[in-house]
Amino acid sequence: EGVDFIAVSFVKSAEVINHLKSYIAARSRGSDIAVIAKIESIDSLKNLEEIIRASDGAMVARGDMGAQIPLEQVPSVQQKIVKLCRQLNKPVIVASQLLESMIEYPTPTRAEVADVSEAVRQRADALMLSGESAMGRYPEKALSVLRSVSLRIEKWWREEKRHEELELKDVSSSFSDKISEEICISAAKMANKLEVDAVFVYTNTGHMASLLSRCRPDCPIFAFTTSTSVRRRLNLQWGLIPFRLSFSDDMESNLNRTFSLLKARGMIQSGDLVIALSDMLQSIQVMNVP
Repeated sequence: EGVDFIAVSFVKSAEVINHLKSYIAARSRGSDIAVIAKIESIDSLKNLEEIIRASDGAMVARGDMGAQIPLEQVPSVQQKIVKLCRQLNKPVIVASQLLESMIEYPTPTRAEVADVSEAVRQRADALMLSGESAMGRYPEKALSVLRSVSLRIEKWWREEKRHEELELKDVSSSFSDKISEEICISAAKMANKLEVDAVFVYTNTGHMASLLSRCRPDCPIFAFTTSTSVRRRLNLQWGLIPFRLSFSDDMESNLNRTFSLLKARGMIQSGDLVIALSDMLQSIQVMNVP
C-alpha cells in the first residue's frame, strides 16, 4: 500500500524493531518504510536508548504508560523521551489524552490546553489525537484547537526569544555527515542571530533537513527533495515544510525556482532574508529574496 510509517505497540527491546525492519526489507524490496516505536511500558523505559537508536522515531503513548508506571512520573518520563529523541535525531510524537474531554464536549478543559502547551514547549516534533478524532463527536474542532494552541505557544516562544542552548550530541557516522551536521548547527545559530525569515534546505535523502529540524531554528524551514516518499516523511519532523522538486545541477536555478514557487504561494516575499543549505554541495548561503 506504500505506507510511510509502521508503529509498533509495547516495544520491549531493540530486537523487536530490528526484526520488523528485516521482515519489511525482505517483503517490500526498494521501499523505505520507517518504523516508529510506541513507548508505553516499563520494559520500554528500561531499554529506552537502544529502542530509540534502532527505530526511525518514537511515540510517547501516555495512556497505557500511565497504567504501567506511577501517574506522577508520566510528565518527567515524557520530557526525558522527547529530549533523548532530539539528541539522537529521531522524530518524537506525543500522543494520548491530549484533548480527551473533546471526545464528548466542544471545548477542552484549561488543564488540557496547558498539557498541549507543555508538549509544544518541550519541542516535540508532533502531537497526535487518538480517541478525539477516532470516535469523538468533534474531531475537526479538536484538531483545530490542537493547531491553534500549538501555533500560539510557538509564536510566544519566538517573541520571548527563548533559544534554549541544548548541547546536541554528535550523531554523525561519517566525515561527510559531520560536515552536514556542523553546517546545520551553524545555520540555525545564524538564523536566530540574524532573525532571518526562512531557511531553505535542498536535500536528496532528507537527512540534512532532519539535522536542521533537530536544531529548532526560530523560523520556517522549507525543505526541497526529489523524492515523493522523502517529502511525505519529512512532514513528521519539527518545523519542516517539505516540497518535491526536480533539481538541476545549477544551484542558482534551483534557488530561483523555489523563490518563485514560494512567492506565488505567499509564503515568502521579495526582500526577505533567507539562508540556503544544500547537501549536494554541502554549502550555506545568506541572501535576500529577489
